[in-house]
Amino acid sequence: MEDWLCTRTEPADIYVLGFQEVVPLSAGNVVPGFENSKICTKWNSLIREALNNSTSKPVHEDKVGEFQKVLPVKKNRSSNSLGKSSNIFPHCFDCIISKQMVGIFITIWVRGDLLPYIQQASVSCVGCGIMGCLGNKGSVSVRFCLHETSLCFVCSHLASGGKEGDEKSRNADATEILSRTRFSRGPLRNLPRKILDHDQVIWLGDLNYRIYLPDTKTRYLVQKKEWNIMLEKDQLKAELMEGHVFQGWNEGKIEFAPTYKYYQNSQVYYGCDQKRKGEKKRAPAW
Repeated sequence: MEDWLCTRTEPADIYVLGFQEVVPLSAGNVVPGFENSKICTKWNSLIREALNNSTSKPVHEDKVGEFQKVLPVKKNRSSNSLGKSSNIFPHCFDCIISKQMVGIFITIWVRGDLLPYIQQASVSCVGCGIMGCLGNKGSVSVRFCLHETSLCFVCSHLASGGKEGDEKSRNADATEILSRTRFSRGPLRNLPRKILDHDQVIWLGDLNYRIYLPDTKTRYLVQKKEWNIMLEKDQLKAELMEGHVFQGWNEGKIEFAPTYKYYQNSQVYYGCDQKRKGEKKRAPAW
C-alpha cells in the first residue's frame, strides 16, 4: 500500500481513499443504514500503518475512526477546528473522518500539523440502488474546510450494465447524487450545503462507464498499451463531450492501463484466464 500511496517518495498533505464493494452485495447488506465497523476499522488500520510507517516519527496509538466518525481530537475553542497530534507528531497522519454505506467507503487522512486548520467535517450519503434508494449504488460525500477553503469529495458507485443505453442510468445516478446530497449547516450558517457550492470538488469511485469497442478489440489494445485509441472510445469521455453528464467537470489525464477488472492479487484481467470456464467476462475499462 505504501507504493500505491507514494508515501516514501512524494508524500501528500491529505489522503482521500475511496472504495467500492468492501462488502458482498447480499440482500441484507443493501438495506439503508447498513454499516460494518469491523471492515472500516481494518481498512483504516492498514492505511494508518502505510501512511505512518513511511515517516521517521513515532506513531501514536489512537484508535482510528470507525464509520462516520471524526477522531476524538480536542477542539480549538476559537476555530472549532481539530487539533491533537499536530504538536506531538506533526508528520504523522490522522483520520479526520470515515464513512461506509454498504460497499462504498471513504476515509480521509490529514498530516498532523494541519489538524488545527481542519474545520466542519461532515458526511452525506445518497442511495441510488434498487428502487432508487438502496445503498448498493450511490455515493458517500465528505465536506470539510481547510483554512478558508471548502473541500468536497464524492465517492460513488454508479449503475452497472454493458448494454447499449446503460450509460443513461449512470448519468441519472450522477445527476441524482448532485441533486440529493446535502450537508449540515453546522454552527456557521454560511457553510456550503450542496456539492457544487464548495470551492474545490473531487469526484472519485467506480463510475462504471465502459469502452465502445468489442471485447476482443479492447483486450488487444490493452496488450498493445494503446491507451489513446481506447480513450477515443471511452463512454464517459463521449458523454462529457455531448454534455449529458458532469458538465463543467475536468477529468485527470489518463496515461495508465484500464483499472477494472483484475483477478485478485494479479495483473490479469477478469475473463482472460482460459482455464476458468463459464466465467462471466467483463471487458477492461477505466
